[in-house]
Amino acid sequence: MNKRKILFLTGTRADYGKMKSLMCSIENHEQFECHIFVTGMHTLREFGDTKSEIVKDGFKNIHTYMNQIIEEPMDLILANTINGFSRYIREIKPDMIILHGDRVEALAGAIVGALNNILVAHIEGGEVSGTIDESIRHSVSKLAHIHFVSNDEAKHRLIQLGEDTGSIFLIGSPDIDILMQKPSIDFDQIKKRYEIDFEDYAVLTYHPVTTEVDHLKYKISQVVNAIFDSSDNFIVIYPNNDHGYHMVLDEYKRFNNNKKVKCFPSIRFEYYIEILRNAKYLIGNSSAGIHEAPVLGIPSVNIGTRQENRFTYESIVNCNDDTKDILKAIKRVKDMNSIIRTNHFGNGKSQENFLKAMLGHNIWKIEKQKRFIDLNSIT
Repeated sequence: MNKRKILFLTGTRADYGKMKSLMCSIENHEQFECHIFVTGMHTLREFGDTKSEIVKDGFKNIHTYMNQIIEEPMDLILANTINGFSRYIREIKPDMIILHGDRVEALAGAIVGALNNILVAHIEGGEVSGTIDESIRHSVSKLAHIHFVSNDEAKHRLIQLGEDTGSIFLIGSPDIDILMQKPSIDFDQIKKRYEIDFEDYAVLTYHPVTTEVDHLKYKISQVVNAIFDSSDNFIVIYPNNDHGYHMVLDEYKRFNNNKKVKCFPSIRFEYYIEILRNAKYLIGNSSAGIHEAPVLGIPSVNIGTRQENRFTYESIVNCNDDTKDILKAIKRVKDMNSIIRTNHFGNGKSQENFLKAMLGHNIWKIEKQKRFIDLNSIT
């Protein structure tokens, strides 16, 4: 029997962390052939050249494509990715393309797959947020034929978008599998590797909000002021490469030679999870504060509008991009006692649920000609 070719597209350290367990299940199964198209932030040295981490993980069929130069606008990145990905799919002829989330690389993959009559599967569609990312995510969902969602709320939103219930598979969020496993890496070794020499610390990850870039310089200065005024130790992870990221990095120069702050362009996903697991709290506007932190039982300070309308929980404290407001939020999370971990994003069996769906017959019978399902027609 010919193996089905499954092509994953990854453009960031974040989506790779989400998809890695699913890639492994395809890589190691006799009925499938795993291919990975690596592009985006993975190829940029300024953000840690994270394509090397994918190679270290031992996947056999990896194709790297540099789709951008520093500070290239998102529309050109989209066009570049369509160009490179379109040529690649003609070479390997995949049976399915699998994408994650809300980045322009995912949108490019969905466009190429839909226009070339290839099944497109979208992971974590139906989520909401407060930036252009949400528009991209819903656009990918409308182009995709198959949806692997993390919870019932996401499933219902996809149904509102006119998606067929038969195309939606509830598997949970794939990275939860790793979060719920017993740590396999000694934390002291991680601290030694990254030269982290303080015991108590918080983690900061702050990304540009592309629709608010005119105010970004002021907002990130307020965040950095709060970091200094808090007097806490911090591990700082660089932002993604969205428009305006250089303003964030310019402001982070204020951390230079500060013994209470350690900055990193990127940290390997499994190591990042252990660093987060041992943190006192997470601060910034990353989805990790809404997603991973509540699963780990870590309190988080969510700053600004980037995660607007997303999951709310007792351990998440929302605040404005204002130094005084941020410091009040930090005090609140530091005063929190034990936190009940949420299971909103799954029970740690995403890989198992995903593989079950991929091995089933129904998923391969899903029509490539999409039809809008009116809510009034659903009984």
